[in-house]
Amino acid sequence: MTAVDVVIMAAGKGTRMKSRLPKVLHRLAGRALVQHVIDTAAGLKARHVVVITGHGAPEVEAALTRSAAAAGATPPVFVRQEPQLGTGHAVQQAVPALPDDGIALILNGDVPLIEAATLRGLITDCAGKRLALLTVDMPDPSGYGRIIRSGDAVLAIVEHKDADAQQRQIREIYTGVMALPAALLKRWLARLTNDNSQGEYYLTDIVKFAVADGADVVATKTPDKVQVDGVNSPVQLAELERAYQLRHARTLMDHGVRLADPARLDVRGTLSCGQDVEIDVNCVFEGSVSLGDGVRIGANCVIANATILAGAVIHPFTHIDGEKAGVRVGEGALVGPFARLRPGAQLGAEVHIGNFVEVKNSTLAAGAKANHLAYLGDATVGERVNYGAGSITANYDGANKHRTVIEADVHVGSNCVLVAPVTIGAGGTVGGGSTITKDTPAGALSVARGKQISVANWERPKKAPK
Repeated sequence: MTAVDVVIMAAGKGTRMKSRLPKVLHRLAGRALVQHVIDTAAGLKARHVVVITGHGAPEVEAALTRSAAAAGATPPVFVRQEPQLGTGHAVQQAVPALPDDGIALILNGDVPLIEAATLRGLITDCAGKRLALLTVDMPDPSGYGRIIRSGDAVLAIVEHKDADAQQRQIREIYTGVMALPAALLKRWLARLTNDNSQGEYYLTDIVKFAVADGADVVATKTPDKVQVDGVNSPVQLAELERAYQLRHARTLMDHGVRLADPARLDVRGTLSCGQDVEIDVNCVFEGSVSLGDGVRIGANCVIANATILAGAVIHPFTHIDGEKAGVRVGEGALVGPFARLRPGAQLGAEVHIGNFVEVKNSTLAAGAKANHLAYLGDATVGERVNYGAGSITANYDGANKHRTVIEADVHVGSNCVLVAPVTIGAGGTVGGGSTITKDTPAGALSVARGKQISVANWERPKKAPK
């Protein structure tokens, strides 16, 4: 098969975004617009990916290089279009990076939802010898290049500003996506002029050169407008975000996930679900999240980079963020409401983490419970531990973090401070209000607090008269 080299146009300023951020770096579903296109190109197993930058080029190139490094992938080849003199001029900058023996696939960095299957079809239509255009019918084609046909044959693409009244009635438009032999692309790019109302070099002019040279020009019309919708404004970005999320929601439901309202779900990464998963409204999933069989997610939860095993219940308003270390919630665990699990939280089976409890870089063995208003940081908690309301592990001495070990079957009373490094022996009890600074023996009651006194007939201070 002929190798495919992808060219992504990402040089535009995006004036209508009204933002200092280059348009192609605005995010949809948690990824930059242009990153969606690059990821799709990766799915095609493209030989090279060439990104044409211009406005904000250093920022765009740095962001994409970081993304590639984070994914362990090869960064794209960058070429710059300075100044920006039209789409044809943009692709001319990519010519030195394109081998003559491949198919050049031209994509746009602000059209994020194009699908690999659609592009494979276009590459097949190209067959290494034709100019293949991707087109779509638009209810309102204003501003787009019109497809000029004679029967099924494509004769030209006429830009909206250069179209006459009759041509402007045509609803079939060019989407900005094409595939053609790179050698032919180079030949036709060399013939471009800027003799038009905009004074720009139009990539679409290569169609008339192809026709003049007797080359085959085919147009593949997609029925799916969302795939070829571009982003030029915050409104369009929001519309595509909802379109993307609704598609994702439908895919999840097709696999048996029960969504309380598919219009109130946001997946900004990857979400895999087992059987009989239930997700309530207004939940956000980021990074890589896996939900096991029978998991229930309550309303208004934010969950990032976490594995939640079968039968666990995440109650409403819980925030889980695993970042790089990840979070793991064991089978049948109960978390929330209003709980927070931070990176490195590892919960065993049947663990209970209740309201306003925070867990960071800590392991809780099966059956452990911290049900109210507590903090567990840098701790190892044994089986069946009961951790009281208002208790904390004091894990930071101002310079270094230290670990707290709470062995199996320990009961920690309310409002205790466990000053790390410290070990609470198995089966022990820590009396409420204690500050523990030394290891405690197994099975012992440990109390460390000031002696209670009562002063009889105590009179409270009174306010001075005005």
